[in-house]
Amino acid sequence: MKIARVESYVAEQVLETPFFFSQFGFDRRQICLVKVIAEDGSYGWGEGYGPAGVVQAGVEFLAPLVIGEDPLGVEAIWNKMHLRALDYARRGVLVASMSAIDIAIWDLRGKLLGQPVSVLLGGRRREKVKVYATGMYFVDSDDLIGKLVDEARSYVAAGFKALKMKVGLGVETDLRHVRAVRKAIGTEVELMVDANHAYSRSEARSFADQIEELDIGFFEEPLSPEDYEGYSELRGRTRIPIAGGECEYLLAGFRQLLSNQCVDIAQPDICGAGGLTETKRIATLARAFQTNVLPHSWGTGIAFAAGLHLVSTLDPLPGRLRMPDMMLEMDRSENALRDNLTSPQFQVEDGYVAVPKAPGLGVDVNPEQLARFARGG
Repeated sequence: MKIARVESYVAEQVLETPFFFSQFGFDRRQICLVKVIAEDGSYGWGEGYGPAGVVQAGVEFLAPLVIGEDPLGVEAIWNKMHLRALDYARRGVLVASMSAIDIAIWDLRGKLLGQPVSVLLGGRRREKVKVYATGMYFVDSDDLIGKLVDEARSYVAAGFKALKMKVGLGVETDLRHVRAVRKAIGTEVELMVDANHAYSRSEARSFADQIEELDIGFFEEPLSPEDYEGYSELRGRTRIPIAGGECEYLLAGFRQLLSNQCVDIAQPDICGAGGLTETKRIATLARAFQTNVLPHSWGTGIAFAAGLHLVSTLDPLPGRLRMPDMMLEMDRSENALRDNLTSPQFQVEDGYVAVPKAPGLGVDVNPEQLARFARGG
């Protein structure tokens, strides 16, 4: 069985309510989806994280390397793409294009073998994964604190036991926001913060010192992703676990992050860091550094399903008889692409989501919805 075609699609949604975070704003959501089709018509879906049109151009560049290959040889195909792109894609959007193709091949491979991706990745350790709600982005509002509090409460009412909110507008502003949300949700719900690398070293130290008393689960991307020394310094002086890696790429990039002792929690994006093939390698490397992996996820049901399968195979560190949960990010910001393009929809039950049992990723794309959201549609 050979791969016959690689198709790519850019889907777009104009947001009803534009929002922003510490770096820039969104008035629409876009995603590049990839469909890898075998000679017998079997297919798999993947997606890439990053500017959708640029990701699509990368997919079109890499597709000729994939056509004619055996989809069961997923690592061989990955290495072929990597060698072709290595001279100018050690990190960045072309790696996301590789990731999208790789995820689609894993989905196809699972369907051809009649096995869920989690089984092919090494076997599940759990049938359900604890999820945390990502939301609480910023909007133009006369009562932003009230909006953040109401949104946080809505996630708790929906069954989430853990939430992550955005910070990065300035230490004093962020402190007011975090204190208000913690007061609103109480102490039984986990709360994490994400600065999207908005702080200087001194700001990050000050903010971390002042939120320690609020029982913060982790402080994500406090500093520039290039400031490895700053990450290591901050990690050494705060009790709050430091998380990062959303902007890191490939095994070599995470080797630099981990060898510099930058993070307590590594956060590769499966759709950007190299697909399931490379993220599994990253997880193995992180294990050697006694660092847990919590994938970044901000896309459609394809990305989320890939995360569920991967996280279901991971063992938390350190190992012990009664092991803590491994978590996965579950974006809850406005995203009609996530809510309509793929099925089935994932349901949160008491803070957990079940790992799909169907062959492959266990999700499919609705062609009518794909046509509806095609860019310009």
